Amino acid sequence: MTDALAVINAGSSSIKFSFFVVRGDHLEPDIRGQIEGIYTAPHFVVKDNKGATVAEKAWPPDTKLGHGGALDYLFAYVSAELSGYRLLGIGHRVVHGGMDFTQPVQVNQEVLATLEGLVPLVPLHQPHNLAPIRLLLERRPELPQVACFDTSFHRTNPYIAQLYALPLEYAEAGVIRYGFHGLSYEYIASALPGFAAGAASGRTIALHLGSGASMCALENCRSMASTMGFSVVEGLPMGTRSGALDPGVLLYLMDGRGMDARAIEKLIYTQSGLLGISGISSDMRTLLASGEPRARLAIDLFLYRVHREMGSLAAALGGIDAIVFTGGVGENSVPIRERVCRETAWLGVEFDADANARGGPCISTAASRIAAWVIPTNEELMIARHTWRVLEGRETRKFAPVAQG
Repeated sequence: MTDALAVINAGSSSIKFSFFVVRGDHLEPDIRGQIEGIYTAPHFVVKDNKGATVAEKAWPPDTKLGHGGALDYLFAYVSAELSGYRLLGIGHRVVHGGMDFTQPVQVNQEVLATLEGLVPLVPLHQPHNLAPIRLLLERRPELPQVACFDTSFHRTNPYIAQLYALPLEYAEAGVIRYGFHGLSYEYIASALPGFAAGAASGRTIALHLGSGASMCALENCRSMASTMGFSVVEGLPMGTRSGALDPGVLLYLMDGRGMDARAIEKLIYTQSGLLGISGISSDMRTLLASGEPRARLAIDLFLYRVHREMGSLAAALGGIDAIVFTGGVGENSVPIRERVCRETAWLGVEFDADANARGGPCISTAASRIAAWVIPTNEELMIARHTWRVLEGRETRKFAPVAQG
């Protein structure tokens, strides 16, 4: 019997999953896949670790599997096709850990109740992250589950970097800058020494660029600042999210436009960003291929904000030694990386166009004062590592307490 761990990343309409086999002292990826369209037209696909499709199924349109039905189908597949595995436990991506959870934790009903209390902070993510955890606690209570948080990695931020200039009682109640995409940044921090030991021990700005986008300042592979704050909507413009807004805009939308909280939520989470500016698409590939002026405007605004935040994070670090591109756009978009690097020349990046066209991993010249790297992220592996450590009782990454003031 082969020991294995499963990783689940549940969204509003899909469940992504991965399986990792325990090989001695390391984890080896085995299969991965997803069930998408779980409330409309479900589609199940599984691929092996080389990318070949090994299983696929489509349901008729208007079939509503839901999270429960999708999990039932997934476990039936695992039981039938992977009977040689002994499933040790399941790791879950959970966007928000709040102030209580600064590292991964095994989930029980008490932990789940605490995490459900954070739903108002990330209403479009947290409920879906928690749905499979709740179902599995009911249906498979003997199966250990571990929650891994996108906020935890940023708890090393200095207290001053976490504060908003509101009365301090709000910070004490949890209104602080949390930062997100932490599992991605944590993976980059773990991989960086293998690419550039000097950058790993120095100051690096990591850019997680995708449909959700953010940037993180790393010092000695520890998060010191992030462009995201209290919610996943702050910072850079994203596929459909607005990014940073003057709070006065929200007051105007309420008083001047008669919009309530739900209408504003829909606007800033699903109707803004690249989609809102371009009026065409939230997909960077579509915009780059378009000749429409608004598509170009959306790209220009996105890059302008990247460059603004680059300066801000460089200031927070007191200088930088490297930048790292990751995420769907960061890993795959040659023109976006080129523009970011060329417009970061003032910081000391000397761009290598040929290396960029090849995908790196290093896309700066040997003489460049600031190195530029492309490092694919692997949040699933990070979750699997955490899950394995928690279930074995080994220590995960420890955080120094943040001084309160």
